[in-house]
Amino acid sequence: MKGMIAAASMAVVALTALAANTVQAQSAGAAAPSRLDDIVKSGTLRACATGDYKPYSYKRPDGQFEGIDVDLVASLAKSLGVKPEIVPTSWPKLMDDFTANKCDIVVGGVSVTLDRARRAYYSRVVMVDGKSPIVRCADVAKYQTLADLNKPSTRAIANPGGTNERFARQYMPNATLTIYPDNVTIFQQIADGKADVMVTDSSETLLQHKLHPTLCPVNPDKPLQFGEKAYLLPRGDDVFKNYVDQWLNLAQKTGEYQAVVDKWLK
Repeated sequence: MKGMIAAASMAVVALTALAANTVQAQSAGAAAPSRLDDIVKSGTLRACATGDYKPYSYKRPDGQFEGIDVDLVASLAKSLGVKPEIVPTSWPKLMDDFTANKCDIVVGGVSVTLDRARRAYYSRVVMVDGKSPIVRCADVAKYQTLADLNKPSTRAIANPGGTNERFARQYMPNATLTIYPDNVTIFQQIADGKADVMVTDSSETLLQHKLHPTLCPVNPDKPLQFGEKAYLLPRGDDVFKNYVDQWLNLAQKTGEYQAVVDKWLK
């Protein structure tokens, strides 16, 4: 009996110690340093962007960046009382650059994928968007379905390292695929007849139609694949994520976000 009481007493002591350690760990976690504090201390918000994806981020010939997310990064930086800095990256190197701490946030039309979510946090959704084809306007009727696209006679084109290449390889394995390294001039390849189709985000097909009137989106209101865009944030940093999410929520609710989008898409 005494042995049972002693064992029970030891169990209570162990549970009490475990609870105390848990509270201490939670307190330590709550007080853990955040990237948010580092940004304010440094006076600079570093945002990685590829600079090749209109209307989200585009690096002009003079080296300056512009676009929807460039404007929104400036708004986020202003809310923190710091200056924005765009750090150039590329789609193939995007995740490695981010996890190497070359920037605090990744913007510029970043699609939500599970492989990226394993390595970083995502902000709340910035935009719901899906994959749609863009073709020469004379060929719209020819490329209405995925079956139409997935033929050896279809000369597809995609930029490397992102969700466009992934979509093409997964859903158009029978098409003749060209991986073209320059996402800025890639649409001219279709206009010049060197490729037939590119499947990209619906929002981009709408913008490229404005820039290249001979190119037309195919059913952009009924995308071939559901997709969302969000910002990449440091994994495990709940403080910074909560701040970015709240800033974005206010920007969307007050109309600031839509005003920026309309500036570039309308």
